[in-house]
Amino acid sequence: MEIPYTELSSDILRGVIEEFVLREGTEYGDREVTLDLKVSQVLKQLERGDVVIVFDQESESCDIVVKGGAKHRAVIAGSSS
Repeated sequence: MEIPYTELSSDILRGVIEEFVLREGTEYGDREVTLDLKVSQVLKQLERGDVVIVFDQESESCDIVVKGGAKHRAVIAGSSS
């Protein structure tokens, strides 16, 4: 199920984005990027509509995925709403 980022409080939105950017395997290359910059970059992608927040009811977890990407389509197709 897709969750509009605008419906989340600023604290919850930041928490979802932070959890996403702090996951193991998130790679930003050789240069060090601050957490605030990473959060800002993801927020801009949400604002542009490039990515969306999805909630998986089965695992009770959120993810941020490319809008229209395979993972996004799979989550939307699997939703029961």
